[in-house]
Amino acid sequence: MAIDVLIVGAGISGCVLAERFASVAQKKVLVIDKRDHIGGNCYDFIDDAGILIPLYGPHMFHTSYENVWQYISRFTKWLPYQHRVKCYVDGLIVPFPVNITTVNMLFNLNMTSEEEMIRWLKDNTEDIKDPQTSEDLALMRVGRVLYEKFYKNYTFKQWDKWPYELDASLFNRIPVRTDFNDRYFADKYEGTPQEGYTSIFQKMLHHKNINVMLNVDYFNEVEIIKRDIGNYRILIFTGPIDAFFDYKFGRLQYRSLEFEYETLDLEYFQPLTVINYPNDHRYTRITEPKHQTGQSHPRTTVIKEYPTWQGDPYYPVPSQDNLNRYSKYELAAKDLEKEGIYLIGRLANYKHLNMDQAFKNALDLFHRIEGG
Repeated sequence: MAIDVLIVGAGISGCVLAERFASVAQKKVLVIDKRDHIGGNCYDFIDDAGILIPLYGPHMFHTSYENVWQYISRFTKWLPYQHRVKCYVDGLIVPFPVNITTVNMLFNLNMTSEEEMIRWLKDNTEDIKDPQTSEDLALMRVGRVLYEKFYKNYTFKQWDKWPYELDASLFNRIPVRTDFNDRYFADKYEGTPQEGYTSIFQKMLHHKNINVMLNVDYFNEVEIIKRDIGNYRILIFTGPIDAFFDYKFGRLQYRSLEFEYETLDLEYFQPLTVINYPNDHRYTRITEPKHQTGQSHPRTTVIKEYPTWQGDPYYPVPSQDNLNRYSKYELAAKDLEKEGIYLIGRLANYKHLNMDQAFKNALDLFHRIEGG
């Protein structure tokens, strides 16, 4: 098999770049993945009960990038969906991110205006001029009481580290509302793919110039791959960056998840897709996919998430020592680009990316390489 581009990983980054190289640049592309499916952590499937569920937890697509929305819309039609989340706190199910309703319910208040909410936050937050950690930023934006109720214990469950051990960028991803808006995202576009996420990646990879090989571990079979496909001009690697460099600067930490699936003889189990449990139970949240997909079914499947250090890498851990170590890998990766080797994606760039950011980064990288 003679190819021009070898892509390691069939997640968002790998699939976008495979599609672009094949259809725009007319390159021969081989995509390999150590899993037995495409789509990376966005993979979804029909379970034994006939319900469409995500194998690796829920993914909510939202974006304000016009080019990203137009690009993905070539491979799917969209179902209308606006993501909302609630939290189980103090025995109540309250809106999250924090908004006026959240504060009213928890503190038995009756605020009705944004001005009142801004004043309440001002009275309850701390004056921190230069926030360095997630705890600093939380205390600055929501104050001690809400930090204790919503963020502190949830963060420890999720990361096995307290917020003061994690970079401020982690909390920066979480919005805080000063009105009654209970939408989680504020982007121009938001929706659920009509046939699920896997269908998108199947269509992206359905091209005469693309071959896909699954159950292939790049690190175990790299010499065989090179022998069988010969020389290739470009290598795209989307796995963990420290593994690519054989951990020469030390190992980076990645947090993983375990999932517990349960199918119930109920039409619905909870009132919306996601309910977080920051202080109660070992799991961090319960997801009910039917709310997102709009699927009509007399039964429902729910998913409980348990953060763990074991299993596939999911989330880069943004502690200062990890970020310092990553900076060394980042420089080493930059040096390889002159040889046609590019590292991209959540694991390779050691950054938690929203789906649209992953799509955009891949489109941008293709443009940088090929100018198209």
